[in-house]
Amino acid sequence: MQSPTEITDSETFWIRSRDVSDSPDVASEEYYDTYAVSRPEHVTAEDLPPTDSNAVRAIDREALEQQKLIGKWQLTGSSEHIESLWPDLLADVEAQTLWAAKVMTQTGYEELPYDDYMIVVYTPNYFETHDVFRVREHLREVHDVSHTLYYKPDIYTAMVVVAETAEEFGLTAPARYIE
Repeated sequence: MQSPTEITDSETFWIRSRDVSDSPDVASEEYYDTYAVSRPEHVTAEDLPPTDSNAVRAIDREALEQQKLIGKWQLTGSSEHIESLWPDLLADVEAQTLWAAKVMTQTGYEELPYDDYMIVVYTPNYFETHDVFRVREHLREVHDVSHTLYYKPDIYTAMVVVAETAEEFGLTAPARYIE
């Protein structure tokens, strides 16, 4: 497997686990049953995750309405750290311990507005906090990821909730969970 930090193709900012794995189980339906995760079409307003913030609640309701329930833990680090972590996370995706992941390439690092390289580890339904936090614990315990992690639902990405705009949405950070 080519190191993501060596990929300089001008069109390739990210490499997705499903695109580089031969495993038919990447992001499969079996994950939902294995980890007791509700499929988006079965989620209702009763399943909204807990929050004390009206702003977060409003975004969660929008996510439910649009059925945009996928989210991701954002892991950052040096090119060496990302290079060493990516094959292990890809193996976890193939084993269905993790649902899906993607890694930033050298081109992405040069073109995107980030200070570090990044790997994102997805969960299929961020309302299912037991799975969101199971994945976080796996990253911490198995892969020794000790820095602060940010969990960003795809609805935040779609709404362009970033550091510069978080306050406009009534948020203190562009993440649903910070651990």
